[in-house]
Amino acid sequence: MRKYDFLIVGAGLYGAVFAQEATKRGKRCLVIDRRVHVGGNAYTEEKEGILIHRYGAHIFHTADPAVWDYVSRFATFRPYLHSPLAEYHGEIYHLPFNMHTFSEMWGIKTPEEAKRIIASQIKGLPITTPNNLEEQALLSVGRDIYEKLVKGYTEKQWGKPCSELPPFLIKRLPLRFTYDNNYFNDPFQGIPEGGYTPLVEKLLKGSEVLLETDYFSFVKTHPNIADRTVYSGEIDRFFDYRFGALAYRSLRFETERLSCPHHQPCAVVNHTAKEVPYTRTIEHKYFEDRDLPHTFVTREYSAPYRPGGEPYYPINDSLNNSLYEKYRELKKTRPDVIFGGRLGSYAYLDMDQTIKAALQDSEKYL
Repeated sequence: MRKYDFLIVGAGLYGAVFAQEATKRGKRCLVIDRRVHVGGNAYTEEKEGILIHRYGAHIFHTADPAVWDYVSRFATFRPYLHSPLAEYHGEIYHLPFNMHTFSEMWGIKTPEEAKRIIASQIKGLPITTPNNLEEQALLSVGRDIYEKLVKGYTEKQWGKPCSELPPFLIKRLPLRFTYDNNYFNDPFQGIPEGGYTPLVEKLLKGSEVLLETDYFSFVKTHPNIADRTVYSGEIDRFFDYRFGALAYRSLRFETERLSCPHHQPCAVVNHTAKEVPYTRTIEHKYFEDRDLPHTFVTREYSAPYRPGGEPYYPINDSLNNSLYEKYRELKKTRPDVIFGGRLGSYAYLDMDQTIKAALQDSEKYL
């Protein structure tokens, strides 16, 4: 094989954006991915006229006009506001936590009533500084919302009791005293028409792409294939777990075709009772509204990560963050490698953050 300027490991958003910026500057890029498709976890495919988000619902949202302008060059975005629901033992609640939620929970109408109920549930709690997610949630939303809408869902998602999870995880959840079901506050929101796969394919135009290709096997037979490597895989695996393995959570998906126009009232329903084995159901038809007599629904299960599986979420507790710092220092011994993406930087990144990081890194290294 010929020599390249960059070997880019991972055909997700980070690798694809870096490849786009590099080829634009006349660099030769080879992009490899162990999966059978490009797009990473944002991969979408069409089945019987319905756009399927293979690895869970992906709604693009950002407050950064530059990032929005960038992605809009490669796709036309269909306006879409994410307004999920929560189901708890047959009870339905709006998300994020807002006045609709409080009205459904307590039968009240005003912000003052909601604040009064939450304050009464917080009063007397023997908590000053929250030491874990349970304490943080109780201080934020009171016992009713915690017990019905937070506890079971979160423990399924992370595979641990809330009392053993770091408090910062709950801070991602919005809490509003208005009747606003828009999950994200960002001014730019939408889903690319035709899905994310065509967007990524346009980003990769000009690069050579090899799928079903494992990086570690590939570099053994092609050790000098490129001057530099852009690596968006697991950083601990790259360094052969020198300091030990970082912790991740994985996901499992079950998709079913149903012979009805719609199965549920919106795209995403969180199932918050611990007795329900899956965390949420996704009805893909809502992402591109089409008049069809059938639909596809995916059940999403949180699962332990096993080496060789798919690591979806880094577990950024103090122990793992401390371990990652050792790997971050070790990166300095490999100036020929650029580490990025959710796994390469061991950080929970939304799609817009991933794209911004790729643009910043390409500017820095190109």
